[in-house]
Amino acid sequence: MDIRGAVDAAVPTNIIAAKAAEVRANKVNWQSYLQGQMISVEDCDFIKKFEVANSEDKQTILTKEGNQCAKTFLNLMAHISKEQTVQYILTLIDDTLQENHQRVNIFFDYAKKTKNTAWSYFLPMLNRQDLFTVHMAARIIAKLAAWGRDLMEGSDRNYYFNWIKTQLSSQSSQYVQCVAGCLQLMLRVNEYRFAWVEADGVNCITAVLSNKCGFQLQYQMIFCVWLLAFSPQLCEQLRRYNVVPALSDIFQESVKEKVTRIILAAFRNLLEKSAERETRQEYALAMIQCKVLKQLENLDQQKYDDEDITDDIKFLLEKLGESVQDLSSFDEYSSELKSGRLEWSPVHKSEKFWRENAVRLNEKNYELLKILTRLLEVSDDPQVIAVAAHDVGEYVRHYPRGKRVIEQLGGKQLVMNHMHHEDQLVRYNALLAVQKLMVHNWEYLGKQLQSTEQSTPAVAARS
Repeated sequence: MDIRGAVDAAVPTNIIAAKAAEVRANKVNWQSYLQGQMISVEDCDFIKKFEVANSEDKQTILTKEGNQCAKTFLNLMAHISKEQTVQYILTLIDDTLQENHQRVNIFFDYAKKTKNTAWSYFLPMLNRQDLFTVHMAARIIAKLAAWGRDLMEGSDRNYYFNWIKTQLSSQSSQYVQCVAGCLQLMLRVNEYRFAWVEADGVNCITAVLSNKCGFQLQYQMIFCVWLLAFSPQLCEQLRRYNVVPALSDIFQESVKEKVTRIILAAFRNLLEKSAERETRQEYALAMIQCKVLKQLENLDQQKYDDEDITDDIKFLLEKLGESVQDLSSFDEYSSELKSGRLEWSPVHKSEKFWRENAVRLNEKNYELLKILTRLLEVSDDPQVIAVAAHDVGEYVRHYPRGKRVIEQLGGKQLVMNHMHHEDQLVRYNALLAVQKLMVHNWEYLGKQLQSTEQSTPAVAARS
C-alpha cells in the first residue's frame, strides 16, 4: 500500500461535503455588500470575476493575480459577519486549494508580505459557533500545513493538534470524520508525525479505537497509525503504547474489507519499518499474543481482488511464523504481560519457568515487574488481577530478594488491597501471594500451598 495518493483518498466525503454543496448553491449578492460599504470596489470586482470563472480561467487569474486573490478572500472573511457568507468564502477557498495543491502558495506569499503565517488567518475561526465554519477552516489549515512550503510550528501547531485531540476525544460532533481527515492529511508529513506523538496523540487514537466507534472512524484512526509507522524512529516509540492490542481487537471483529486492509498495512509497517530487530520481535510477539496469527490463517483461505491484502497476509504469516519458532517461554510471558491481557496460560503455573526466569523480571530496571504491579492497580478485569497477584507471589517465592523489591514498588499493598475483592479467584490468589510475601519457611509453605491448591474449589466456595 503506497503512501502517495492514499492520504487524499482517505479524507472522507461525509456531512461536510453535503453541506458544502448546499453552501455553493446559495450565491452571494456582493453588490449589496459594496453598497453598504462593507467591502471595497477592488474586492467586489475580483470575487465576482473569480467565482464565475471556469477551472482554466481560474488558473490564469491565480497565476497573474495570486496576491489579490489571497487578499480579497481574507478581507471578505474579516469584514463580513454574516455566517452564511463566511461559509461561502471558506468553501470557495477550500475548493480552490483542492483543485490544485500548489495554490496554497498564494496564502504563503501574502502572509510573508504581511509578516504573518498562512494559517494565522484561519486558526481563530476554530472558536466560532457555527460547526460548518469551524470544520471548513480546520480543513483549510490542514491543507496549508500539509501542502505548503513552510511547516506549521510552535504554538500554532500545538494549538491545532490540541484542538484535533479535543474533537476526537469528545466524538460527539457530527463532523468528527472531518477532524480525522485533517489529521490524516497532517500525518503524511514526517515532522508532524513526530510532533503528534510528542503531543500524546497516540493515546488519543487508541482511546478513540477502544470506544467502539463506527467503521469509517476506525479506518481513519488506523490509517493514522499506518502513517506514523512509516517513520522508523516512531516505530520504536510506538512500543510504549498498546497499539497492537487495540488494532487486534478490531481485526478479530471487523467485517469491512477496507478496515481489514488498513490494519494489515499498519501491522506490516510496524514489522517492516522498525530499524531494530528487538522492536520487530516485540511487535511480532504482541501480534501472536493477541491471536493475530490465527485470524491471518483464516483470512488466507479467502480470495481478494485487492493484491495489497493478499501480499500483506503472506508477509505477516511468514514473519509471525518465524517468530513463533524462535519464541521462548520468557518471550511469551513478556509479550503477554506487556499486552496487559493476562490469562492462565501454561507459563504462569510452570514451576520450571519461575525457577529459571524469576530473576529476569528485574531486567531493564524492573520493567516487567513495574508492569505487573501497575496491572494490580489499574486493571478492572478479575482474571488479569488474579493472574498478576499469582505472579507476584511466584516471583517472591523464586527470587531471594523479591519481597524487598515488591515492597519498594508498592506491590505488597496492592496485593493486600485485593484480599477483599468481590471475585473469589482474585481473593484466593491475593491471599496466597500475601502468604508468600510474609512467610520465611519456604519448604513449609510449599507443602501448605500444595494441599491448599488441591482444595481450591472448596476454599473458593467458602470465601
